[in-house]
Amino acid sequence: MILSLSLLLIAGPEKALGGMLAASNEAVTLSLTLLAVYAVWLGILSIVEHTGLSNALSRLLKPVIRFLFGKNIAPETEKYISVNMSANLLGMGGAATPMGIKAIRSMDDGKGAATDAMIMLFVLNASGISLIPTTLIGLRGAAGSKAPADIILPTLIAVIASAVFGTLVVKGIQRLGKRRKKWKMDG
Repeated sequence: MILSLSLLLIAGPEKALGGMLAASNEAVTLSLTLLAVYAVWLGILSIVEHTGLSNALSRLLKPVIRFLFGKNIAPETEKYISVNMSANLLGMGGAATPMGIKAIRSMDDGKGAATDAMIMLFVLNASGISLIPTTLIGLRGAAGSKAPADIILPTLIAVIASAVFGTLVVKGIQRLGKRRKKWKMDG
């Protein structure tokens, strides 16, 4: 810290401090922009949950959820996962987090280890699946981009590839684990 302050004094504090103030101003502006975007989407998700639309989403996504997470998922957990997946598909990753946390908590079996379904949810959330990357478009718009939506196609290709790869890896590891357990029982 002493070395940094000494170098700051030698290099010229007016340049460094001016840059820090400009950057902090931009950070506050960006934070307020993102706050507005997330407030809108969290409000929409709250409406979805309170109107029962989350139940309809759960029914619509039930085959996908059953394939990805297994058939032993509780209906409440399916609802949380469906809202989480829907929010992610709309590019609201930060707004999807509360439902993802609720889903993980409802899948917790109390053994202190992640279940296969928890791992799958984590991988899908980490892959960033989104049909419309609204947060990125908002960030690009706030940064002054002339065409903030130009990232839709490349983003879609990247997230589909990462989601498919992640799903295949998780399913493959789950199968290997089941075979290993079967071999131990047989041997």
